Amino acid sequence: MNSNMQYLAIDEQHPDAALHIAQCRIPEFSATQVLVKVSAFGVNRADLLQRAGHYPPPPGESDILGLEVCGAIVSLGEQVTGWQPGERVCAIVAGGGYAQYIAIEASHLMRVPDNLSDAEGAGLAEVFLTAFQAMHSIAKLQHGQKALIHAGASGVGIAATQLCRLWGVETAVTASSAEKLAVCEAQGASLLINYTEQDFVSEIRQHWPAGVNAVLDMVAGDYVNRNLNVMVMDGIMVYLAMMGGRFAEKLDMAKLLAKRVTITGSTLRNRSTEYKAQLVAAFTQSCLPAFASGELQVVIDRVYGVEDINACHATMQRNATMGKLVVSWS
Repeated sequence: MNSNMQYLAIDEQHPDAALHIAQCRIPEFSATQVLVKVSAFGVNRADLLQRAGHYPPPPGESDILGLEVCGAIVSLGEQVTGWQPGERVCAIVAGGGYAQYIAIEASHLMRVPDNLSDAEGAGLAEVFLTAFQAMHSIAKLQHGQKALIHAGASGVGIAATQLCRLWGVETAVTASSAEKLAVCEAQGASLLINYTEQDFVSEIRQHWPAGVNAVLDMVAGDYVNRNLNVMVMDGIMVYLAMMGGRFAEKLDMAKLLAKRVTITGSTLRNRSTEYKAQLVAAFTQSCLPAFASGELQVVIDRVYGVEDINACHATMQRNATMGKLVVSWS
């Protein structure tokens, strides 16, 4: 095997410049890792933030963009068991996904169901593990409860809606167009709110007067107080991003205390190896079989070739997606 590989590089002196294909050494892998030849990788908003210099990788991780991949195992570390070369896998990674090869902890791997394409495998790990962590591990949603999911047509929003449907949790979603809301409805959302025309607080109060048990929010800003208005007692608000601004002015502490609401934020990238391994194991056991049965699906907006990576990033920057953006090396 050639010792070099291609990857998509950032011009660090000019971060607004186009990504370009460059070469570097194939990464070495430790005794607990496997080397994977990447067939496709998912694109996430975090990639745009890192490209702009706002979201550096954790210490010791690859500077190459990319947080999720699909590919085939090439080589195994000395301590790795339960995996074989040639197996098709997908995984979250802390960096290095925009490359032809990547070293991954074996405990972070998931087998790609046979009925999923490489593109679908590339779009599975980040959004579904993020949604699973938020809605199951943190919010602890139960059958018969209700959830509000903002940015419902995003990759994470769609994954969260599907998981709630699987668990018997009713969902309300917000999105910016009828087209996006139609995608959400197809994934199981029952209350559809166009935030450009409707006030989500009024809509939820009208249809679900008791409120919601959990909110999944990527917006923040003035949504924080508005979310408090629709929470049930002991509800949980989970924040994954802050597209509406990093500050929540005049937080209504009286309402938060009266309802005993928990507000928490979460990221996956800087979690420990052990935490990610436990999350992957829990998701693999409880949810991965649902992809083989068709109960869960990876919704792909579009698959790009590596030569079109800049067009792909531009699409995400415009917030014009309904599902996952995926890039293929072939």
